Amino acid sequence: EVTVLMDPGMAFGTGTHETTRLCAAMLEKYIHGGESVLDVGCGSGILSIAASLMGAKETYAIDIDPVAARVAAENAELNGIDMSGYFIRIGDILSDEKFRDDISGRRYDIVLANIVANVIIAFAPVIPQLMKPDGKLIASGIIADRLDEVLDALKANGLEAVEICSGEDWRAVLAAKIS
Repeated sequence: EVTVLMDPGMAFGTGTHETTRLCAAMLEKYIHGGESVLDVGCGSGILSIAASLMGAKETYAIDIDPVAARVAAENAELNGIDMSGYFIRIGDILSDEKFRDDISGRRYDIVLANIVANVIIAFAPVIPQLMKPDGKLIASGIIADRLDEVLDALKANGLEAVEICSGEDWRAVLAAKIS
């Protein structure tokens, strides 16, 4: 168990939302030390910071909002994160091809996307390009009524749900590449 100190400032993510708790529980289960993690839509940085504190070797936090990037950096510092293994980038992985190519030039053990169903569905074609062959996707921010749509989009792009967690009206999905 790790404690993450947070000052969300103007960025999204206080750590109290059910989707954040679902993602943190999955991270705790799948980080064993030494992983590379990509947090798409990092907001305040809570999940990428938690991943680092749990033992991820390299953590990449990306967001379209410059304020979120600044807040994530401040929160990483507040938590004593070694910035030689914690990287923050500002850009839109969906609409900025150059940014997407730069980010997808690496492969990650775990890709985090605690956003909303619409964005996860739009992001689904890009996700496999970001994952190592045995990598995992942890996606949340999915309202229960939208779960089937998200699962269909992931499957259409070569990803299969391995685990689904529930909390209140929210769902989180752990997915892996289909063999």
